[in-house]
Amino acid sequence: MKTKTYAGIEDQYSKLDSSKIVLIPVPYDGTSTWQKGADQGPEAFLNASENMELYDIETETEVYKQGVYLAEPVTENSSPEQMVDAVHKTAKTYIKKNKFVTTFGGEHSISIGTIRAFNECFDNLTVLQIDAHADLRKEYQGSRCNHACAVYEASQTTNLIQVGIRSMDVMETTVMDTEKAYFAHEMAEDDSWMDSAIDQMTDNVYITFDLDAFDPSIMPSTGTPEPGGLLWYETIEFLRQVFEEKNVVGFDIVELCPNPKEKSSDFLAAKLYYKMLTYKFLNDDADDDFDNNFNASKIANNKVSKFNDDDDN
Repeated sequence: MKTKTYAGIEDQYSKLDSSKIVLIPVPYDGTSTWQKGADQGPEAFLNASENMELYDIETETEVYKQGVYLAEPVTENSSPEQMVDAVHKTAKTYIKKNKFVTTFGGEHSISIGTIRAFNECFDNLTVLQIDAHADLRKEYQGSRCNHACAVYEASQTTNLIQVGIRSMDVMETTVMDTEKAYFAHEMAEDDSWMDSAIDQMTDNVYITFDLDAFDPSIMPSTGTPEPGGLLWYETIEFLRQVFEEKNVVGFDIVELCPNPKEKSSDFLAAKLYYKMLTYKFLNDDADDDFDNNFNASKIANNKVSKFNDDDDN
């Protein structure tokens, strides 16, 4: 029986040793507070990917030939803290193998682990959060690893840039750096936000993309849809610019909550993932940039150990 591969690609492009890209599925939905089902997101995404054309018309490329290794899913779900630790460990393992590590959730709490791993491995990291929600609570429902806390740690330990925000709690205003937050209602009136956001980024950028950043007219299948979101072409224009001007070291996509009767959202998620890979490897020297910016010496430094303290969780 043929082993499942990303997008059904041939075995020659799916082996770990020869692949430049690693895809880690995390089917977790332990802390979502409205619509459940994000744990089914990775499977729906992978199924949609198998039905996607792999030639990108815009760039005239086939990025899958860089090699995409589909890792075993991270299935730890005994607690939010244990899940975050498992994601952190898995992502860091593949970063240390010098792979371009990508993750597909699951709910947004999985990103706490991925961001932690990348921040330990890359100097002066910017986290670009594309999202409808601020996700800046220090703790929610008794845990610091709740989806509502997805980027709190990043706000304290990285250069956090937030794009597309249109829903938040008043408490989060005390944490948010409003100079680095791009609100959807302002973005709709001033298209200079793209250049402004990029100007605030450091060289190394990690992207966490919550699919509810999109307007529900094109992305209805997400756990907490919010009106007034991003549309497709403005989003990929911004992403292409980020990938061209910065060294994107990895990314995650989260919060696909699939609906069996609505497949377009699954397909949008699949196309978004493939576009982001395409932009990363569009230039022949993209992988060299990745190699040169990787700082293996940082792996030994537990810069965010205070967030791992069991007494704090």
